[in-house]
Amino acid sequence: MKQIFPALLMASLGVIAACGDSQADVQRAAHAQEVMEWREWRLEQLLKPTGFLTQVGLYWIGDGRYSIGSAAGSDIRLPATAAAHVGDIALTDQGPLLTVADGVDVVTAADDGSPLAVTELLMLPDSSGEIVMATLGSIAWSVVERGGKLAVRVRDFEHPWVDTFGPLPYYEINPKWRVDATLHRYDEPRVITVNTVIEGFQQNPTSPGVVRFEVDGAEYELEPQLVGERLFFVFGDQTNRGETYGAGRYLYAEVEPDSDQVVLDFNKSYSPPCAFNDFSTCPIASPRNRLDVRIDAGEKYDEGLHYAGES
Repeated sequence: MKQIFPALLMASLGVIAACGDSQADVQRAAHAQEVMEWREWRLEQLLKPTGFLTQVGLYWIGDGRYSIGSAAGSDIRLPATAAAHVGDIALTDQGPLLTVADGVDVVTAADDGSPLAVTELLMLPDSSGEIVMATLGSIAWSVVERGGKLAVRVRDFEHPWVDTFGPLPYYEINPKWRVDATLHRYDEPRVITVNTVIEGFQQNPTSPGVVRFEVDGAEYELEPQLVGERLFFVFGDQTNRGETYGAGRYLYAEVEPDSDQVVLDFNKSYSPPCAFNDFSTCPIASPRNRLDVRIDAGEKYDEGLHYAGES
């Protein structure tokens, strides 16, 4: 991984050094430090073994039996370090069932987290509330469900691309884009339709209402999704035309307790997983969440940080 934290720290110290002793200056310095810490956390999440950067394949499955291995004719193609034929996966009444080929050492995690060798493995999709992962050396795969359809997601925990990843590009921290907003609730939460980067696949999350805010005297509105107790925004703006990811960016925010006040810190907006590889199923910004304003804050897009897979 490229070293970026010294540069971030110097930038943060520069902001603080430029500040005086006024309360506003102290708040700006504290905000800058908060954003710097968020950026460090953001990179750590990407670089985790189960982060988005280790994803190297996504294969949709339905009825029938699918071969898994590194051989060119495999239905589910694994990296070259895997055996030519690792096994097969087929849908059963209980769910996707992996059958391992003789002589291939596939393991999964036992209840206590220790490796457990398997010859057969029921691979329930992530929609079941858990992730069942099969592992062969540094290669792993699991089943995901999106839009009612199943796919096998392949990872390589030792993918060389991960070691060279970074740095993430950002706009300069700007307090202007830490915005006070208000949640205007629907009479009842609504199920909304959100398109994804997979053509024909949609998500149907719940939205509690719309969030309104002002920037430079103009009012804007975004419709968030409810994720636990937090608001999740998939939004687009005028920077998507070349500086940030075209399908939009993401942002989380919290509703203040006992009120409908929300702080939108666009300095913490970030690119979706599909900005980094072709094996993600990202929701994209809806027409109503595309803002006619440049939000020049948060994470930018760098095509050089995108992995499209082996040719």
